[in-house]
Amino acid sequence: MPTQGIDPTKLDDDRLVRELQSLYDTRMETLRHGSDDALDHSTRRLRELEHEYVRRRPEREVDPERLRDGARERTAPDRP
Repeated sequence: MPTQGIDPTKLDDDRLVRELQSLYDTRMETLRHGSDDALDHSTRRLRELEHEYVRRRPEREVDPERLRDGARERTAPDRP
């Protein structure tokens, strides 16, 4: 089923980020109180927008703390 909204490939960078932020801002409310259809739509749209963001920025800066190895280092007990 096609989602509603402008094709993410047709959004300029600023609008793409605004669309993502809008969905992130309403996601918890949709999860907690939206219908199953609303949640499905939100999930599909978020996936489309995120995919487009990553496609445009394949070399985006990735914080090492957000990787598994970084998480393991944060939670590993101190070694003598």
